[in-house]
Amino acid sequence: MPKLIKERVPTPERPVEERIKDFKEVNLGYTFELAKKEAERCLQCPPEYAPCIKGCPVHINIPAFIAKIKEGDIKGALRIIWNDNTLPAITGRVCPQEDQCEGACVVGKVGDPVNIGKLERFVADYAREHGIEEELLREFTEKCDGSKGKVAVVGAGPAGLTCAGELAKMGYKVTIFEALHKPGGVLAYGIPEFRLPKEILDHELKKLKMLGVEIRTDHVVGKTVTLDELLQEYDAVFIGTGAGTPKLLNIPGILLDRIYSANEFLTRINLMKAYEFPEYDTPIAVGKKVIVIGAGNTAMDAARSALRLGAEVTIAYRRGREDMTAREEEIKHAEEEGVKFEFFLQPVEFIGDENGRVKAVKFERTKPLEERDSKGKRKIVGTGEYVTLEADTVIIAIGLEPNKIITEDGRLKTNPDGTIVVDENLMTSIPGVFAGGDAIRGEATVILAMGDGKRAAKAIDEYIRRKRGQNS
Repeated sequence: MPKLIKERVPTPERPVEERIKDFKEVNLGYTFELAKKEAERCLQCPPEYAPCIKGCPVHINIPAFIAKIKEGDIKGALRIIWNDNTLPAITGRVCPQEDQCEGACVVGKVGDPVNIGKLERFVADYAREHGIEEELLREFTEKCDGSKGKVAVVGAGPAGLTCAGELAKMGYKVTIFEALHKPGGVLAYGIPEFRLPKEILDHELKKLKMLGVEIRTDHVVGKTVTLDELLQEYDAVFIGTGAGTPKLLNIPGILLDRIYSANEFLTRINLMKAYEFPEYDTPIAVGKKVIVIGAGNTAMDAARSALRLGAEVTIAYRRGREDMTAREEEIKHAEEEGVKFEFFLQPVEFIGDENGRVKAVKFERTKPLEERDSKGKRKIVGTGEYVTLEADTVIIAIGLEPNKIITEDGRLKTNPDGTIVVDENLMTSIPGVFAGGDAIRGEATVILAMGDGKRAAKAIDEYIRRKRGQNS
């Protein structure tokens, strides 16, 4: 049995004083030597019992790929990962591993859990940088002949990309229809460069294309092309349109200038490179004092982006620190970089100046109750005490709802919150049309969306084979 090493090997990071001046990646990842050292901490639980595999939404054989790292066999490690996840350079960077595979790690019961996410990222990065990925890709592309049928995927976000990749590996010809001018969904418009460099995303997209996946951008399904038209041409359709409609606050002053949804703010920065204005012609107005309302990963991304644009940033949250939904690593980075946190503050009014621009936010102080809500968070109540904080820019990051264009005609059955209704096989109310990710869950994580994409690919394969069996 491997020796139990309680403390994990840390990954190098760029110094704070350097990284707050640009949008380059903060975490530098493991070197070969550091990765092997961290891999030695894995106890190699048998796959049938390994809690880390059960905790992974795409069920990667984690002990097996870590064993290959220990042996120095990076190609073998990548092959194992690719069997279940074709986008490890992305998931290794943005997954909330602490709540999933690492949260279930046996080593974590007595010390730090094995750094599974950073090891996954290491395998993907090392294989890409040393030509190993290219070798393995040739093996996989031989199976991707498109002979089993045609599938349309709506949305090039995590769910759609995963579904497309899995179907391509099974031998289907897959076409993705993406509304925006660049594929990637939240990976492209929502996650900043300092967490997920766009060159990494672009490379992963290129890899999918090498597997035979076609991506058609500037196609709004429901407008440019209808679901019925897709069903006439393709054997099945998968909807992964995500949750791109921001939730806003219905309080006085919401229409004042310089109040952004986090969605708009991050899209301007990430997809349209507003931080490089005037080289890119999409400006973003950020004043000296920015307040970000919310405490999830999106709030952290918005706050850290505003900080890099030169603002003094405060995150205001209606609950306490222990209730924040952001990853611990993102909170830690935000604190290190100088983002301030104000807890138990509920916004009640945006105050404007004579020019119609926001100049302050009025908050009511809240307090927690012992009673908890359906998500396990303590309920809060107002105290009747108010405080006003100055702000010349406000970013609202309180969540997103599903896009509704594809469901507007009423044919797809939806829930009251706008999410698409699916059965246990992720099929919608229209036969042959499947859905997954935030379109059925509401705003969730990248890896949960990818898990849905993988499940849907299997269900689509079974559906098409069953349909052909009935027709033969």
